[in-house]
Amino acid sequence: MNTENKYQKLVLSLLFDAIGYASFIIPGFAEITDIIWAPAAAYIMTKMYKGNKGKIAGAIAFIEEIMPGLDVIPTFTLMWLYTYVFKNKKEEKVTKTIDIDV
Repeated sequence: MNTENKYQKLVLSLLFDAIGYASFIIPGFAEITDIIWAPAAAYIMTKMYKGNKGKIAGAIAFIEEIMPGLDVIPTFTLMWLYTYVFKNKKEEKVTKTIDIDV
């Protein structure tokens, strides 16, 4: 994956998490907007991250947005970190282990 696409996803992730937080600006407004935003967030997540990983992240995003009080969790940003930071480090360790054993 090219670096440009990687950082575009980071910017989008921060934007979508900000949209999720924005519902807290007006008290009582969060519950109404979450009914619309929860399925939209789940859909967007499945489009940003393909395969089972995206489906699982979409389900988590839906639950996080629909449940009261969980909107503070930055689901999109956490998924980006998992995909591009934590998972890559794990893959690097596996590659290094394979190189040593060969």
